[in-house]
Amino acid sequence: MAYDKFTILTSSAVPLPIENVDTDQIIPARFLKATKREGFGDNLFRDWRYNGDDTPKADFVLNDATYSGKILIGGKNFGSGSSREHAAWAVYDYGFRAVVSSFFADIFKGNCLNIGVLPVQVSPEFADTIFKAIEANPKTELEINLPEQTITLLATGQSESFDINGYKKNNMINGFDDIDYLQNIKEEITGFADKLPY
Repeated sequence: MAYDKFTILTSSAVPLPIENVDTDQIIPARFLKATKREGFGDNLFRDWRYNGDDTPKADFVLNDATYSGKILIGGKNFGSGSSREHAAWAVYDYGFRAVVSSFFADIFKGNCLNIGVLPVQVSPEFADTIFKAIEANPKTELEINLPEQTITLLATGQSESFDINGYKKNNMINGFDDIDYLQNIKEEITGFADKLPY
């Protein structure tokens, strides 16, 4: 399933300065019955967003109109816990296209890259700088430049580089998942196969 191409994203951000956010908090297990990727955004951080009677919790950041944007800024060790890919689906379906943290759980990071959410790992110091900038001005914008592998606070010009696997980077720039990538090089695969001895 192809997803949006990712090159340069300029957006305000939603701060979630909580460490060790695990996948059961991102999308509780009771919502994992569906097999399609749609609809999970409604239940992103469900137990943090809503009371038992389904009324929104006013003090949770996703219910605060002060904050908006396509970038989620998470605390250290974001996406720990079980390997459920539904957590990445929920982040994407809600509308986030990038998650920034000083550390990601490996499986969550891989699941994000597979479905078009860019995990941007920064230093703890830069993460703290971003949180403080958003606290001072909720409309603070970040620029995430995937081709250059940089993230920049536009108001100050402060910037850091981030790492990404070359294959996953190419896929994200082109909006490919693994199947799309193989289909894109189908002629090369066929040509190689034709040259093989029988």
